[in-house]
Amino acid sequence: MANPTHLLPSTVVGSYPQPDWLVDRAGLHAHGVPRVHAHDIWRIPEALLEQAQDDATILAIRDMERAGIDIITDGEIRRESYSNRFALALDGIDADSPGEVNAQFNRATPVPRVVGKIRRRAPVELRDVQFLLRQTDRASKITLPGPFTLSRQAKNDYYKDEAELTMDYAVAVNEELRDLKATGVDVIQLDEPWVRTDPEKALRYGIPAINRALQDIEGPTVVHICFGYAAVVKQQKPTGYSFLPQLADTIAQQISIEAAQPKLDLGVLRDLSNKQIMLGVLDLGDTNVETAEVVADRIRAGLRYVAPDRLIPAPDCGMKYLPRDVAFGKLRSLAEGAAIVRRELAG
Repeated sequence: MANPTHLLPSTVVGSYPQPDWLVDRAGLHAHGVPRVHAHDIWRIPEALLEQAQDDATILAIRDMERAGIDIITDGEIRRESYSNRFALALDGIDADSPGEVNAQFNRATPVPRVVGKIRRRAPVELRDVQFLLRQTDRASKITLPGPFTLSRQAKNDYYKDEAELTMDYAVAVNEELRDLKATGVDVIQLDEPWVRTDPEKALRYGIPAINRALQDIEGPTVVHICFGYAAVVKQQKPTGYSFLPQLADTIAQQISIEAAQPKLDLGVLRDLSNKQIMLGVLDLGDTNVETAEVVADRIRAGLRYVAPDRLIPAPDCGMKYLPRDVAFGKLRSLAEGAAIVRRELAG
């Protein structure tokens, strides 16, 4: 399926709410964004879990289709977090004897330990994307954690050089992306929220690692950054990114940014004039469903700095933490708001 050819194609960042019959939502919130295994969130016995996840994935896909979203994902329904499904499947990782790192806002967080050379032993999300493609004829997207973020979400007990660790993660991500892209999936996205937490290291070896991860990957590629999920980050978010212009040096075609909840100063988009912008126009910190006109206003604000053929409206990230009816309502307003502005542009 080719990407939509009309202006302002709507999409999702990645996740969608998992049904209450599939996950213990209180347990999910208690874990925050798990880096190690969080098997206890699943309500379904292990023998039936994959079948249940398949059924819930179909529900997520259908919700996105019914809402009118143009480029959809599998909702990341099989994941405990956006990153640990891939991170814990690699060689060189000890997930059973976690280490600890100070995460964002100085929280001590259990993380896997790197105890050997990072290698990908087998495809991790290949079945996920194959399942997605069998269920829809819409444009499709699959997401993976990026190499810099993976390196920051683990305790390094093996490598003497952090840059070497990050580059080995990049090689593993690239191998996975090659298999995923071979399925015919339209869009590939790397989630790299941690680049903004250590801009010096991100510039020195994070950008080269992102480019290595995306090497020879055809078609639309995205790098996503954010300030953390609204359901987890309770502090007031900044109104600007400490690491955004630097992403112009990545080979990704698109940069995805959270903008609605932090009320981002969109003037920063001028620094990414060579990229398409996936712009967050749904505030996931507010469980009230925006009207289509509110969404249209946020899209119009983006168009002051970005040409219509470079703007892709999306939610902010962390949709999985919302009630499902709220998430669906917000996506419907996203699709309708994009349609309003699209009609205006058509004159």
